[in-house]
Amino acid sequence: MMPWRYVLPLAFLALSTPAIAAQEIRPNVVVIFADDLGYGDLGAYGHPTIRTPRLDRMAAEGLKLTQFYTAESVCTPSRAALLTGRLPVRSGMAGDRLRVLFPNSLGGLPQSEITLPEALKERGYATAAIGKWHLGHLPEYLPTRHGFDQYFGIPYSNDMESKQRGDPPLPLMRGEQVVEQPADQTTLTRRYTEEAIGFMRANRARPFFLYLPHTFPHVPLFASDEFRGRSPRGLYGDVVEEMDWSVGRILDALRDLGIAERTLVVFTSDNGPWLTRGLQGGSAGLLREGKGSTWEGGMRVPAIAWWPGTIAAGRVSESLASTMDLFPTALAMAGGAPPRDRVMDGVSLLPLLRGERQPPRDPVFFYRGTRLFAVRKGPWKAHLITQSAYGTDAPVVHDTPGLVAEQVGVDVRDAEGA
Repeated sequence: MMPWRYVLPLAFLALSTPAIAAQEIRPNVVVIFADDLGYGDLGAYGHPTIRTPRLDRMAAEGLKLTQFYTAESVCTPSRAALLTGRLPVRSGMAGDRLRVLFPNSLGGLPQSEITLPEALKERGYATAAIGKWHLGHLPEYLPTRHGFDQYFGIPYSNDMESKQRGDPPLPLMRGEQVVEQPADQTTLTRRYTEEAIGFMRANRARPFFLYLPHTFPHVPLFASDEFRGRSPRGLYGDVVEEMDWSVGRILDALRDLGIAERTLVVFTSDNGPWLTRGLQGGSAGLLREGKGSTWEGGMRVPAIAWWPGTIAAGRVSESLASTMDLFPTALAMAGGAPPRDRVMDGVSLLPLLRGERQPPRDPVFFYRGTRLFAVRKGPWKAHLITQSAYGTDAPVVHDTPGLVAEQVGVDVRDAEGA
């Protein structure tokens, strides 16, 4: 007969092991979100001079998506869409006059919205947001009020410190406290990277969700001394190459921690390049227009998914996908289901990631503020309104009555502007 001193410990182990095992097999999710990075700004997407060896390797080891869209072509609504899995017009994060939040804005992402970190916390995940937030700078709208256990970063865009407008110096925050003002922007990419690795290391024994929205390459551009002056593409190239270094550090850390095979990493951008900034802005490659526009160059963005052991190396997919799909994808990985009390616009990409048949995704809606500008179905995109220029608060420059149809196709050479 087994001594009683062994019975209770073994009984506890029997009861706790299934729960622990279930938690351990839930995959981690890391979303790295560049700011204003264009479709053509990476080596893997054809840029001739910007050197991105780590992102190129990430694509070679994983899945490169060639028809991946953001839900809006400017900062605030695109971020709201990613974190809620819903078109920003549904959450109120889409405006026609002021399309992004400013330091004097009084609003933010409503508490009634269910965010991805909130949904994952219910599944036992640790959560962190490290980088640019831009969904409300007042305490009630900060990441810590929307499901993130910890936050380190800037509350809005790095150009929002206009003396003419009365903006304060750009703050760097930890949690809900300002820790540096003005933020030293030459150090942000490195500090975000170190913070992210520290979070992953601290939570390597449990599932985690890391949201890493970089400050750059949004203008104004800043690179550390190590990267400034290195790129043939000038300062813009320096900034992108330092972000490439950061991605490499994240992937290396996952391998070093022994958790790479249970971690999905997605790298993408919030919208297309800020073309009116000239050499300070990026490139949409062969796509037409850029940031602020509902043409392909404004809303089709680079996207790479990496998950060793699950995503087969060297895959390229022409399947339609969106940043809104990351919400249901991550929740499905965690064994959960999307909320049923509201309309969800994203769909799970798990079949695509696993190399299975992804159900067709039609149509895709292209909003600018609260107005529907275009709809894509199959290889065709119908423009209800066309826009040919971008300004921070610029009105529509060119409205065309009726429909303008274009064949987008699966090859970027068949896309707009080619």
